[in-house]
Amino acid sequence: MIKYKLICKSCNLSFDSWFASSQEYEKLKKKKFLSCHKCNSKKVEKTLMAPQLLNKLKLNNNDKKFQKFNQINKKIKEYQKFIEKNFKYVGENFVYEARSIHYNDKKNTNKGIYGTASIDEIKELKDEGIDTEIIPWLEDKNN
Repeated sequence: MIKYKLICKSCNLSFDSWFASSQEYEKLKKKKFLSCHKCNSKKVEKTLMAPQLLNKLKLNNNDKKFQKFNQINKKIKEYQKFIEKNFKYVGENFVYEARSIHYNDKKNTNKGIYGTASIDEIKELKDEGIDTEIIPWLEDKNN
């Protein structure tokens, strides 16, 4: 998902909107499906946006953003430990193994699998009816 700040060239209204991808925005724009919710004009364009990034060096330990950042990192690491303990790592062979389990009825395997795949590969698996999820993965930088 991607969020763009949009502006209506007719009434000058600025608003945010979410899209599945930048390509999805372009497709909707080309088909003239984007419109201003105030004046219904089709003259809607992206504006310049700066991403909001957290700089750990500028945040202090009492800052709410820093605390939220740490809570999210902690939760992701808990998920990672659970996955590593309960699933089999198949690395770059994830797509092959997922299809093998799905089509060869190897559902009786003791463990699920995890590994790496591109977004397009995950989309293909989902289109085939293979249940997959994308989980953010944090590398341990202390090593």
